[in-house]
Amino acid sequence: MSITVILIGVFISAVDMLIVNIAFPSMLESFPTASLTGLSWVMSAYAITFAALLLPSGRWADRSGRKRIFLIGLGLFTAVSAVCAAAPSLEVLVAFRALQGVGAALMAPSSLGLLLGLFAPERRGIAVGLWTAVGGVGSAAALPLGGLLAQIDWRWVFVVNLPLGAAALLIGGWSLHRSATEDGPLPDLLGIAVLAASVAAIVATIAQGQAWGWGSAQVIGLSVVGVIGLVYSVRRALRHPAPVIEPALLRIRTVALGNVATGFFFMGVGAMAMSTILFLTQVWKHSTLRGALEIAPGPVAAALFAVPSGILAVRYGVRLIGLAGGVAFAAGGIWWTFALEGTPDFGAHFLPGSIIGGIGFGVILPALAAAATLSLPPKRAATGTAMASVSRQLGMAIGVAVVAAVLSGAPDLSSYRIAFMVMAGAGLASGLALFAVGPVRRQVPADTGGHSKPEHTTQAATR
Repeated sequence: MSITVILIGVFISAVDMLIVNIAFPSMLESFPTASLTGLSWVMSAYAITFAALLLPSGRWADRSGRKRIFLIGLGLFTAVSAVCAAAPSLEVLVAFRALQGVGAALMAPSSLGLLLGLFAPERRGIAVGLWTAVGGVGSAAALPLGGLLAQIDWRWVFVVNLPLGAAALLIGGWSLHRSATEDGPLPDLLGIAVLAASVAAIVATIAQGQAWGWGSAQVIGLSVVGVIGLVYSVRRALRHPAPVIEPALLRIRTVALGNVATGFFFMGVGAMAMSTILFLTQVWKHSTLRGALEIAPGPVAAALFAVPSGILAVRYGVRLIGLAGGVAFAAGGIWWTFALEGTPDFGAHFLPGSIIGGIGFGVILPALAAAATLSLPPKRAATGTAMASVSRQLGMAIGVAVVAAVLSGAPDLSSYRIAFMVMAGAGLASGLALFAVGPVRRQVPADTGGHSKPEHTTQAATR
């Protein structure tokens, strides 16, 4: 029962990352004065607060108890979902989506910590894999599920969280076990604020650049603020005892490249999620429900290939599997770039790209998780997974912002082709980053002393 409660929290937070994308056409009807770049902040506000608070919330959970922080995050996420469903304006919706991201950030690392506590040390790789898989399934299921709900009303994409969240809260209150708390320095609150503001400035620059003019004072000013903020964040991370991002982990080659690959790949996922539903509903004039059903083969293909590709990644290493997944995902975007026309033809023009891209999604996902976490000692698995989640959220926010800029105004077929090329380029960059990963040395608990030691790296893992 405890595992079910934890995974419900993981699932709904992952679903809410992408589910709003497919509701954009319906939101445009509710907020007729809103622009596409304005609507993109419904997703970006969630992604930015989620990313900025993931790592520090893990430390809060260690200090205050993982059960307490998980239930606070779940309660906040559920309550704010109700406010989002009733939002009277786009501004209110964006503000509370940011607050919803706070709830999701409190849930994510504490959920992994709770899940790890339910498994023996030698089986914690299974717990990390389960946690990652449920998040991946949530991301893949978001678009078809959102299409079904948005057919009723876009507000239902938030209403669906209420019964799931309430049930998990009630059951989790008595089924989850309290974890021991740890001493340590407080998280870097100033670093959190600066990092979030810097990312928000860069995302705003990308999203609004077309509307404001790339040489305008607003774009230049926000770009400067974002870059200075990021530089300051890096310098502060090197000196603070509890930095937002731990530099020591990024010095591990596989972890660093795994996070780079994750950021690139989910940039492509964000571009794909936004451009496909808008293409189907705005260019081909299909209903939101029909668009959701037409997108569904991609997530189905991803789910079918995720488990076998995870097995292959262990046998043959993340380099070849990751490259294959990135190339397949990019091939889906390239297919859409050249095959899609203004005249609808789902079977011949859209479906092949969806299946090819979905296969790539399923193949690369386990390789991304392995590269970002397997080289870490068991005690750092939660932190490493949280860092990968940060890369995922930031990549997604940037991908959506880029597509919002490309499709702003009155987009034509060539604009959508650029958006699909963004997807393809990001997927290929992700595959190449994984191919550059060296041998992944899996860390396992030592027999004594509580330290960790690397397993012998198999010949396959170095390929």
